[in-house]
Amino acid sequence: MATPAGAGGARTLLCMKWGTKYGPEYVNRLYAMVRRHLRGDFDFVCLTDDAQGVRAEVRCVPLPVMDVAPGAERGWRKLSTFVADLHGLRGPALFLDLDVVIVGAIDPFFEQPGEFLIIHDWKRPWRVTGNSSVYRFEVGAHADLLQHFVAHQAEVRQRFRNEQEYLSHRLHAQGRLAYWPKGWCRSFKYHSLPRWPANYWRAPQVPPGTRIVIFHGEVNPPDALAGRRNRRWRHMRPAAWVAEHWRE
Repeated sequence: MATPAGAGGARTLLCMKWGTKYGPEYVNRLYAMVRRHLRGDFDFVCLTDDAQGVRAEVRCVPLPVMDVAPGAERGWRKLSTFVADLHGLRGPALFLDLDVVIVGAIDPFFEQPGEFLIIHDWKRPWRVTGNSSVYRFEVGAHADLLQHFVAHQAEVRQRFRNEQEYLSHRLHAQGRLAYWPKGWCRSFKYHSLPRWPANYWRAPQVPPGTRIVIFHGEVNPPDALAGRRNRRWRHMRPAAWVAEHWRE
């Protein structure tokens, strides 16, 4: 039986920031949410090309180097977390996308047994593919993922749409893939937004039992807070609960 993460080493929280899409406030608020919802000690590490404005409690380190073909850097960047030596880090690491909102205790994410855990696809649960907004792994244990991608980039990119589809299928084939319990990670798009026409009079809610709300697609936390959708003819009332959680 797999040993729960955190049983024999320091816990690491990882995030990644590059380019200009997300400012330092995303890192700072993510750290604050983790601090409120995770008991005990942990290391918070941001892999970034620009540490300016990031709060002092966060350890900022350079983005791992990826030997990739032109055009692959952005969509496949997360695979660099699987380098054999990630800035000397050891033990279990929980990777979090910058735009998630933590609304409940996340200690269980380090206690759940499994070698590699990821969110199961909400819309097509019969597929192997997971959502990599939240995944946990042992640092250095999956270096073959990155090595295989770098050595077979054209083939991998032709077969798989993105890094989460690639890593899900490869780890599944190795018998190392597992999913978070249903309900821990919920989609703002699929689980919080009321369906039409109720979206005109009901505000988005947090489903009971949710620990982390995932923002993907056209809406991010500040959009949700403002009641703003980035597609025509899509209405949404403000999600006031975002302000309670997505803050420093």
